[in-house]
Amino acid sequence: MARKRLAVVVSVLALVAGCTHKPAGPGAGPATTTPIRHLVVLFDENVSFDHYFGTYPRAANIDGQPFTAKADTPTVDGLSQDLLTRNPNAVQPMRLGGPGQQVTCDQDHAYSAEQLAFNGGAMDRFVEHTEGEPCAPPAFNAVGLVMGYYDGNTVTALWNYAQHFAMSDNFYNSTFGPSTPGHINLVSGQTHGVTRTFMPGGQLFPPHTVIGDTGAGGNGQGTLIDDAQPYGDDCSSRDQVQFSSANKNVGDLLNAKGITWGWFQGGFKPTGRGPGGAAQCGATHNIGEMVGGTGKAGPLPFGTKPDYVPHHEPFQYYPSTANPHHLPPSAVDNIGRTDQANHQYDLSDFWAAADAGHLPSVSFLKPPAYQNGHAGYSDPLDEQRFLVETINRLQRLPQWQDMAIVVAYDDSDGWYDHKPSPVVSASATPEDALNGPGRCGDPAAAPIAYQGRCGYGPRLPLLVLSPYARANFVDHTLTDQTSILRFVEDNWGTGRIGDHSLDERAGTLAAMFDFTGLTRSPLTLDPRTGNPQ
Repeated sequence: MARKRLAVVVSVLALVAGCTHKPAGPGAGPATTTPIRHLVVLFDENVSFDHYFGTYPRAANIDGQPFTAKADTPTVDGLSQDLLTRNPNAVQPMRLGGPGQQVTCDQDHAYSAEQLAFNGGAMDRFVEHTEGEPCAPPAFNAVGLVMGYYDGNTVTALWNYAQHFAMSDNFYNSTFGPSTPGHINLVSGQTHGVTRTFMPGGQLFPPHTVIGDTGAGGNGQGTLIDDAQPYGDDCSSRDQVQFSSANKNVGDLLNAKGITWGWFQGGFKPTGRGPGGAAQCGATHNIGEMVGGTGKAGPLPFGTKPDYVPHHEPFQYYPSTANPHHLPPSAVDNIGRTDQANHQYDLSDFWAAADAGHLPSVSFLKPPAYQNGHAGYSDPLDEQRFLVETINRLQRLPQWQDMAIVVAYDDSDGWYDHKPSPVVSASATPEDALNGPGRCGDPAAAPIAYQGRCGYGPRLPLLVLSPYARANFVDHTLTDQTSILRFVEDNWGTGRIGDHSLDERAGTLAAMFDFTGLTRSPLTLDPRTGNPQ
């Protein structure tokens, strides 16, 4: 009987996905294959699944905000009691909580370091290989900090969203490595294709940033494995790269179909213009605002951080979608369309378009750095404020009725996660170390399209919020960052990226939606507590 019910559900989902959903009224947007006509991706920073959801849905309730899960909450593949108390790593997992443990040291999340921490899937070398360098007080540090995790008393909003909507416990970084590869995988699934490298002042370009691939398939191009900045961006200041003009991203696919879209990032708007009109990205905020951070002096001098981080803006790496001088949109009505801004905007432009009734079909939102969750210069509480204020406002828009919000992350920061990822993309370079020196996976088992794309990488959180999201649901489908890309491709009928992009093998997000039953009501939370208002 259970198999029959499952077959019926799958058949209904296939029928819904196969239908074309036309706009409800003039200007509502192009036809889609599901009822979702507006996708908003909130792309945050540097969190492994276990770092935020390792003990979900059980919170300690000894500090922070109280959290009690619904009785019927499904389990996740998290930290078992055995992993919490008899972990194979050199230090046992430690719960983080309270105001003094929000702003922490950053961890090592380099391409090679993460593979070494995985130790062939044993997941027992995190302290040796991804533990970060000590940082100065008042930021929190401890021996074995890389084994730290938060629970629902800190990341309260995310746990509440998981209760009300859908989450995944089997979603991965498409490849190992830090922020820039994660962003590039989100929008193209292809970190290969670097044709230009540049270092200001004629300095030597740093090693271990781009893997040269001169084999038959590489054509002399390189694969990006580190955090180089986008070439030509006025606000880039150090090592820079650019992808080939032949490399496609999802923006190119959407442009070809005439579908409105945009990347909206905090701090993108210039605070001034330098010689020749070059953009100056001078907006900054205090680190740790939610716990009373006082900037560079005062009682809690966590420091300050520029809002705009160039290597977090993926479309700037492509000649076809870059806005190197950070030019504003020509008019609010043109946000999402091709003009001098070339689909690259400040976060404030998103709300200008939304308030004017011109919400793009596909939007990527990147918070200012102090609110993006990246250890070292952001924290869970400032991240929560951004997420909750953004999601509350999105749920009040008329487009909420046909919207999906995806909350995802660019990389793990090196934080411990107990679950090894399957190897779907092998690599054999001096930078690889997953299965021994120079080895990721079994290169002999299948041809390697391009070197330097060892993956999947670490497990990351993923949530889907929508009137059509399943309620209090945990998806176990194998997915990765390019599954978000694939959703765009499938929903708007753009076709695939091509050239061995990882989108060709990405799992689908379909199980997180229910297009046949009752729709979900909005969930309004308090930005400070993360609990329902």
